[in-house]
Amino acid sequence: MTLQEAIQARRSVRKYISKPLTEEMLAALQEMIEDSNREGHLHIQLVTNETRAFKGIFAYGKFYGVENYLVMVGEKADDLDERVGYYGEKLVLLAQTLGLNTCWVGLSYHNIKGVYEIGENEKLACMISLGYGETQGVDHKRKSICDISNVSDSTPDWFRKGVEAARMAPTAINQQKFSLEYIAPKNEEKPKVRLRKGFSMVGYTKMDSGIARLHFEIGAGKENFEWVD
Repeated sequence: MTLQEAIQARRSVRKYISKPLTEEMLAALQEMIEDSNREGHLHIQLVTNETRAFKGIFAYGKFYGVENYLVMVGEKADDLDERVGYYGEKLVLLAQTLGLNTCWVGLSYHNIKGVYEIGENEKLACMISLGYGETQGVDHKRKSICDISNVSDSTPDWFRKGVEAARMAPTAINQQKFSLEYIAPKNEEKPKVRLRKGFSMVGYTKMDSGIARLHFEIGAGKENFEWVD
């Protein structure tokens, strides 16, 4: 499965069967965790065979059978949530290519002492459940590419593909509070793309934008454009 195929296949899954992850899966996940921690200046940790964090949860999106999860930790900073979204989604898509299911979890978990580390100046931003789903999840209604971008007949095909991929990005309660703007190049410059975060009473827009940013890069091809603030 390619990353583009993983983007299309991935759905949020909250119910899991009890089945251990293979050594190959663990090795692949741990390798990407180490790369992500180094590149993203994060402290992501993989917890396996631990059943307490998601037990007795009755908040949004009930969880059952969670035995493995990613703990998304990093030093407190204004851009922490966006980095967590970007690098966390890398792990989500890797898990999908490995035949696993996932779900981003903002609130519906218990903090379990002694299972993972949170440094003095660090913050637990969220968790990501991980394992073999009872199902592959269900799709939800999404905004059109015109709702989230300035795509048109005059924008290049790679931009449309990037927006299509971003449209499939998971967001908090499916809010999709982001937009993508194509900026035509001048002279010999590369085309520019701007990602704007919208307002939401729910929050998590920075994390959502990090996830959408990764999806756009995969769909559009990073070589075709430059990000601009």
